[in-house]
Amino acid sequence: MTTDPRVELHNRIEIIESGYEFMLAYAAQGHESDKDAGQEQDIRKYLNDIDKALDDLGALSTKVAEESNADSVNNYRTFLEALDSDAKKAQGVVRLVLAQSAISSLLIDNLNASSHLRALLTDMFVIDEAFKRL
Repeated sequence: MTTDPRVELHNRIEIIESGYEFMLAYAAQGHESDKDAGQEQDIRKYLNDIDKALDDLGALSTKVAEESNADSVNNYRTFLEALDSDAKKAQGVVRLVLAQSAISSLLIDNLNASSHLRALLTDMFVIDEAFKRL
């Protein structure tokens, strides 16, 4: 990752979004296991990348807000706390899936439908757009 917090946040958002897009496709393929059709490395790679991108995502977002507009950061505080909580919950469910010996399309479909992951994705869309205006 980079040393510029704004660039790092953008890169992490891209990793999570591309991983989610891959998971949507994987869920539609009907695999009983990630070992089907050579999918093992792909789905686990995307999930591991998402897991890493979620590490301290809330703290990184707060840092970007503080560096971009320290005077107004208190206006963002509640949202940033929600983003931090949603990122931790999403990371928890991603890690639960990674801990499975086999990752089926149905499991990924359920992950995609998880309110924790959906809340995080919405949070990221909001923060990414809001930070473009700082």
